[in-house]
Amino acid sequence: MNEEFDLIIHGGTCALTTTDGKVSFEKVSVGIKANKIKRLETGLEKKSSAKKMIDATGLHVLPGVIDTQVHFREPGLTYKEDLASGTLAAIAGGVTSVLEMPNTKPAITTRELFIQKCELTVNRIWCNVGFFIGATEKNVAELKTLENLHGCCGIKIFMGSSTGDLLVSKDETILEILKSTKGPVAVHAEDEDLLVERKKQFASCTDVREHANIRNEEVALKATMRVTRLAEQAQHKVHILHVSSQEEINFLRDHKKYITVETTPQFLLMSAPECYEKLGTKAQMNPPIRSRRHQDAVWVGLLNGTVDVIGTDHAPHMLEEKSQPYPQSPSGMPGVQTLVPLMFDLVNQGRLSLERAVELLCHNPAKIYKPLSKGHLQVGYDADVTLIDMKKQKTIENSWIKSKCGWTPYDQVKVSAWPVSTIIDGHVVMQDDVILGPPQGQMIEFERR
Repeated sequence: MNEEFDLIIHGGTCALTTTDGKVSFEKVSVGIKANKIKRLETGLEKKSSAKKMIDATGLHVLPGVIDTQVHFREPGLTYKEDLASGTLAAIAGGVTSVLEMPNTKPAITTRELFIQKCELTVNRIWCNVGFFIGATEKNVAELKTLENLHGCCGIKIFMGSSTGDLLVSKDETILEILKSTKGPVAVHAEDEDLLVERKKQFASCTDVREHANIRNEEVALKATMRVTRLAEQAQHKVHILHVSSQEEINFLRDHKKYITVETTPQFLLMSAPECYEKLGTKAQMNPPIRSRRHQDAVWVGLLNGTVDVIGTDHAPHMLEEKSQPYPQSPSGMPGVQTLVPLMFDLVNQGRLSLERAVELLCHNPAKIYKPLSKGHLQVGYDADVTLIDMKKQKTIENSWIKSKCGWTPYDQVKVSAWPVSTIIDGHVVMQDDVILGPPQGQMIEFERR
């Protein structure tokens, strides 16, 4: 008797994982049952039945895309975004899992606050979510326990100015965190002392084009070199977020033993001063979008393997806030919904291979953060799948954005690839830009540390 599946995806080109961990593309069918991938074989749809069939002819079938850095603003700033709207934006853009940051109000730095945040996800999140726990000067002793809470993807260290008490700027504190914990540690690497000094120098500045000069490459490089040295001393892996400068890329290229590297689509697609002249304070983020030489260097790092992951640093603000004069305007921009079309458009442009895109958005996020059964199309893995039409011409528009902020810096950008279906745990939650409810997202389970 033929096996019955909940869902069979057939006719598409699947991004599979080889025995040596590489990406290979094969035309096989994906059989999904009880939220898991049960079969990967040719012609499955002809010899088995399913409650639902998806004909993916002409499409690429990928492991569910993971955005490793988002700020969904809940609790405390839910007028900008919340867990429901942020995860809705994710699935609209083909993203099946996100890792969400702790700099909310209050900041997520204790067991009680972490559990309260997890409770906010029940029946509300559209994609799968892992939460970071924020490191502070006060909770160092508890972090080795906190990092093992269900749903915790890792520890976040802000070396440069952040909200509340999340700043951890002293080497001895960072070293203590690295020596006393075992799991992933993600770092916002900007040197606080140098940043404070430069802010004083530019105290009267009202031109957003100076943002990249105030938070210059020295601010980033000094912190990156410090945390790299500390990671090597503690022999603890550190993931450096949103790397933006040529100097960092050149340094990190030769210091990868204990370091993994993340950059953003913004640093690949935008450069200063053009971005500020076009977008004004909408282009303002920390660390900042820099000049063309830095953009070119990030591309070199992406192609030579220095960069491991692309995360969006999705950090929405309302347009009224972003329209305030600099420096009153807040830093950050939305990005989770545009990740997939932008990155796979770069594949079509010939600037990035399809294999490398899958590594950056699926395989490497799973390798670094170790979510159980995610990041690969493999038998036994969770049935999180992103279907992409690599020939679909579309224009990104503000009206498409599901985030509460209602805008994107990529408004009116034409792309040549588009996410056409998002599948969470075997449930189709987005098909051809239509959201299909109810929410199916769950808290992600990670390997024990």
